[in-house]
Amino acid sequence: MSEPENKPSRAFLPYPVSTLSPPIIPNDLTSFKSRGISQVERDLQQKLQEIREAYLATIDHFNWNKLVYEADIQFEPIIGGTYYLYEMRGRHLLSMISPDEWAQKHLATVRLNMDRQWKIVETAADVDSRELFGTVEAES
Repeated sequence: MSEPENKPSRAFLPYPVSTLSPPIIPNDLTSFKSRGISQVERDLQQKLQEIREAYLATIDHFNWNKLVYEADIQFEPIIGGTYYLYEMRGRHLLSMISPDEWAQKHLATVRLNMDRQWKIVETAADVDSRELFGTVEAES
């Protein structure tokens, strides 16, 4: 003898079981997807732009530090001190003499930070770091 089966009532099934059941019409998700795609693209483009700007600033910072450390230095700079970078006869020179006291080609005013990195306080008006370092920024 067979035992009675415990089947759920057809009324509680999550899908239609009869041709008389109301049709299932899928939601139109086109606007949801297009809004999502455009927002994600906008957000990621912004993040990529921020990363690019940070990258270029880091490269510029590296190049200035390299230039200052490779310059002729006749004294030991102290942390927190402000110094002046000059170009003389094709060489670079770090000096304590300010540009208004010395008629040499001034490139930048720099300060030595606690982490031994040079911070650019000011660059001379006629100095273009892209020309100085031989770098060209890629257009986006």
